[in-house]
Amino acid sequence: MEKIQVFVQLIFIGLHLEVLRMGKNRAGEVFIIKTDDRTEGINMILEKLDMDDFNGKNVALKANFNSADPFPASTHIQTFQTILKKLKGAKSGRIILAERSGMENTREVLEKLGIFDLASKFGFEIVVLDEEGVDGWFKTEKDGNHWFNGFYISKIFLDADKVVQTCCLKTHRFGGHFTLSLKNSVGLVAKRVPGDHHDYMSELHTSPFQRLMIAEINKYYPVDLVLIDAMKAFINKGPETGLVVEPNLIIAGKDRIAVDAVGVAILRYYGTTMEVSKGRIFELDQIRRAAELGVGIQSADEIALTPVNEDSQLIAEDIETIIEKQG
Repeated sequence: MEKIQVFVQLIFIGLHLEVLRMGKNRAGEVFIIKTDDRTEGINMILEKLDMDDFNGKNVALKANFNSADPFPASTHIQTFQTILKKLKGAKSGRIILAERSGMENTREVLEKLGIFDLASKFGFEIVVLDEEGVDGWFKTEKDGNHWFNGFYISKIFLDADKVVQTCCLKTHRFGGHFTLSLKNSVGLVAKRVPGDHHDYMSELHTSPFQRLMIAEINKYYPVDLVLIDAMKAFINKGPETGLVVEPNLIIAGKDRIAVDAVGVAILRYYGTTMEVSKGRIFELDQIRRAAELGVGIQSADEIALTPVNEDSQLIAEDIETIIEKQG
């Protein structure tokens, strides 16, 4: 009788561990597809994620419109349009694109890239964050982070039911080292707020703790979906120019850290800067600090890289090997 009880207990423990393992894999699951067709690739990869969960939900959308330079400096218009169609197909509620460009005037960037025309066509709203009043911002406190006195983050991303990020795959020569989803969050932080003369972007870009401060932004808002358009990538310089490679990949997941770690592994696969290449991926400042803060997964072991089609299998295996050895 005791042997049966022990056997049953072992089965229960085994099942419990399997449930935990499956849950862990889901948390760090990242889908990858190799494709020659951007639209088809995005549609296929988003089918692997639960877009039905966006039904009736208000969505805050953060793209990469830091400048009007062409992809991979900025979100490709086709990528942005495909995501919009998916959200509309899921019968989402109100969609707001909120953006602050770092290198040019935001409104002019969006006009040059045709985003206002797209808003008229698809019926989403655009908020130029540089033009927001003080009521549009939430003030974070010092709270153990590396900002002098906290910073201001757009309330749009705090009030939305769902947050979607789409970013590019590239390095960053102005101190960020790489700019993926964690770094893309800088565009929803205020440079200045009415009544406050402090320049938060000057503080960020002159600080020796810049990469830690980037990670700390992500502590204050949720993300439900991240998609990286890696059809092309900058493997040096960045964010608006650099040596271009063509991975022809789309990457998507729900965990910012997992997605960024996969992005870094792809940069390493193609041969990138010393700052991005050296050391373990989870010891890179942005990823290490984000993990410390509980933004997402805690280690490379939690990443489950899932190829979407047969053409993606080989590159997925190569990237997995890099993550296993260098994560």
